[in-house]
Amino acid sequence: MKITFIGGGNMAAALIGGMLSRDFSAGSIEVVELLADTRDRLVATYGVKATAEAAASVPGSDVVVLAVKPQQLAAVARTLGPVIGSALVISIAAGIRLEDIRRWLGASPSLALVRAMPNTPALIGMGITGLHAGAEVHPEGRALAERILSAAGKVTWVEREQLLDPVTAVSGSGPAYVFYFLEAMQAAGTALGLAPETARVLALETFRGAAELAARSPEDFATLRTRVTSPGGTTERALASLSGDGVAEAIGRALKAADARAAELADQLGRAS
Repeated sequence: MKITFIGGGNMAAALIGGMLSRDFSAGSIEVVELLADTRDRLVATYGVKATAEAAASVPGSDVVVLAVKPQQLAAVARTLGPVIGSALVISIAAGIRLEDIRRWLGASPSLALVRAMPNTPALIGMGITGLHAGAEVHPEGRALAERILSAAGKVTWVEREQLLDPVTAVSGSGPAYVFYFLEAMQAAGTALGLAPETARVLALETFRGAAELAARSPEDFATLRTRVTSPGGTTERALASLSGDGVAEAIGRALKAADARAAELADQLGRAS
C-alpha cells in the first residue's frame, strides 16, 4: 500500500507518527512538501520519503491525504487532478466541502472522497476526528480512512456532511474552550491568593482527572456532576453562581456561533476558487 500526504505540517506529522507506531511502515508513506526544512525533518524523524514534486509521488497511490491549508487546497487540488488516479482521497483541510474538492480535482463521480475534522490534541495522539464519507466510498475505504485517522486518537462518523459544521463547533474548536476555562480558573485561583503556578496545576490536574473519570464512567455528565454536589456545600454554591450567570446558555450560543461560522467559511472558500 502507498499513502501519499500532500503537505507535511503538524497534523500530517502527527498522523504519520501515529501510523508508524501501529501497523504502517515508513516505506509505505510519502510526503509532498514544498519546504525543504520540513521535508528534511520528516525524513530524519520518521524515515519516510519526502519530495517537492506531487507529479512524481502521487501516481500509484492507494490513498492521498490532503493536508494543506484550506486556502491552498483549490490550487493544489487542480495540480493533482491529472495524477490522482483511483486513490482514496482524504481531506483534513478544515471547512472545505467534498463537492468543491471533487470540482477542483476535476474528478469523476466515482472517485472516493472522505472528509475529516481532527482537532489539535491529535498532535499528542489524543485527538478526536469527525469523519464523513461520500456515497461512493466502499466499506473498505471507510475502514482504511478510519485506520489512518485513528492513528492520532479516536474517530466518529457522521452520515451527513453538514454535521461536520457542529463537529467543528464542538471538538474542532473545543480545545480553545478548554484552554479558556483553564485560564479563567487559574486567574480566579490567583485572585484568591494562590501562587499562579499552584493555581495552574490545580486547574489543569482537576480538568485532566475529571475528564478521565468521565471517560471511564458509564454515567452521564449530569449524574457525575450531581455526585460532586453536596447539598449546601461549596460546589452547590459555585454551580448556582454559574447558573445565575447563564453560563450553560452562553456555551450554547458560543457553539451556535462557531457552527454558523464553519458554514460561512465553507461557502467562502468554495466560492473563492
